[in-house]
Amino acid sequence: MSTIVALSTPTGRGAIAIVRLSGPESRAILRALTPEFDNVKARRATLARIRVPASSETVDEALVTYFPAPHSVTGEDVVELACHGSPIIVRQIIDLALDAGALLAGPGEFTLRALSNRKINLAQAEAIRDLIAAQTNAAVKQASRQIGGELSNTLQGFQSTLIKIIVLLESALEFVEDDLPLNERQTIEDSLKTVRQGVDSLANSFASGRLLQDGIKVAIVGSPNVGKSSLFNRLVEQDRAIVTHIPGTTRDTLSEAIDIGGIPVVLTDTAGLRETDDSIESLGIQRTLRALSDADLVLEVIDATDCLTERLQTPGVPSIAVLNKCDLLDGTNAAPVANAIKLSALTGEGLDLLRTAILDNFKQSDQDNDGLLITNARHHDLLRSATTELDQALELISCVSEELVLVPLHNALKCLGAITGETTTEDILTQIFATFCIGK
Repeated sequence: MSTIVALSTPTGRGAIAIVRLSGPESRAILRALTPEFDNVKARRATLARIRVPASSETVDEALVTYFPAPHSVTGEDVVELACHGSPIIVRQIIDLALDAGALLAGPGEFTLRALSNRKINLAQAEAIRDLIAAQTNAAVKQASRQIGGELSNTLQGFQSTLIKIIVLLESALEFVEDDLPLNERQTIEDSLKTVRQGVDSLANSFASGRLLQDGIKVAIVGSPNVGKSSLFNRLVEQDRAIVTHIPGTTRDTLSEAIDIGGIPVVLTDTAGLRETDDSIESLGIQRTLRALSDADLVLEVIDATDCLTERLQTPGVPSIAVLNKCDLLDGTNAAPVANAIKLSALTGEGLDLLRTAILDNFKQSDQDNDGLLITNARHHDLLRSATTELDQALELISCVSEELVLVPLHNALKCLGAITGETTTEDILTQIFATFCIGK
């Protein structure tokens, strides 16, 4: 096994940067790089000079920490060099490690080695990637739960039950000439139903869980001068869009990510929809139509003082009517708009109702999973496949021989094992770890 090296902190300038080595030659490479090698003790940070071996020229002073195998993040000998965060210094230290025999790490290679050495399973490895990419506190919480093994432990319970059932059926084929007793067959069927319900419940949580990773794309649309940009600025809590009293000010789409109730929401302000001979405004309207087709939710903004404009048609895309400028109403000049959220982008009144309405369009109960959500599309597909196999086993258990029931049970077990990496092929692992960042 080769020894790998990479920067494990973000690229660019900073106070501190961490260069990580992992592999059997980590100590030997460290010995070549610092004259204070003998002072470095396991799991203790030691101040040491990093030098050029050929000339003994000092490159930097760094805090060096050595983690001996198997008690390290990768299960191998690991050395971490916390140096000053100049890109030049980082480059020099990595080059020195490469000259001393290390290889440059690929995407996610440290985590892949942790997986290979059984420090973590595949579901935990993917959760590390999700934690790094998390955009909200809720996403961080879900990723942390999965890194802690909550999903793995839940799946292990299902797997254990399936293995017990498979052992019973295999034994019946080997040692029992007659069919299984009716009461034992009923017990097996009840156990299968429990597992099937649990797996299906996990799979159903993906509808909510995917939002933690992907977020909700929300397009703000409407006629010119109804207050779309004012609403956009209110929701993002800064003056990102230009607001004037002149209709048609917005000529392009403008997007910003915000957090609503722990869910990342990507808001897009758009050009007003109307007939126009202005070629630039026409281009903006075309982009509005594209934003409409890409959106998960449409906020149709309507001027509360002029509600006669015909409503938009957004087939296949949920929409919320937003009655803006309600601060200008005197109670007698408002035309009714069905199921509209009444608000004022100027004063902020009604914004909390709008935020709640946005989330209500995507809210799904996850109480059956005690708050554990499936956030990974690969996991969701495997859980759905396992559910299909369990359905087939339940159909067969009461009317055919044990031998035929074992086929879908083994398939279901294989699907669950693929989530944690027990039955995952090398090609799938390559695809997964290609999405990781270098140095993780």
